[in-house]
Amino acid sequence: MASFKELINSDKPVLVDFHATWCGPCKQLAPVIEKVAGTFNERLKVVKVDVDKNTAAAQAYQVKGVPTMILFKQGKIVWRSSGYMDEGKLSKTLQAFI
Repeated sequence: MASFKELINSDKPVLVDFHATWCGPCKQLAPVIEKVAGTFNERLKVVKVDVDKNTAAAQAYQVKGVPTMILFKQGKIVWRSSGYMDEGKLSKTLQAFI
């Protein structure tokens, strides 16, 4: 399995969803992330990171609250957002970067 660093350094943009199992807004966001992953399947990779199980990754990217989404392009952060976002707004935002 590829390391987190290898994943975010891929040629394909990577959307990382930092979430927690106990987080209400994270549960609301989950189906949105799934739909977006399906929509952008060819152009975007989606990775879910549980902050309770992967504290090092959460700390490395200064994730203070969940859900937090970070879009990486060749290892660099090009966009980040915290909180719930509906499918339309998330799709439109991602479209601008990929």
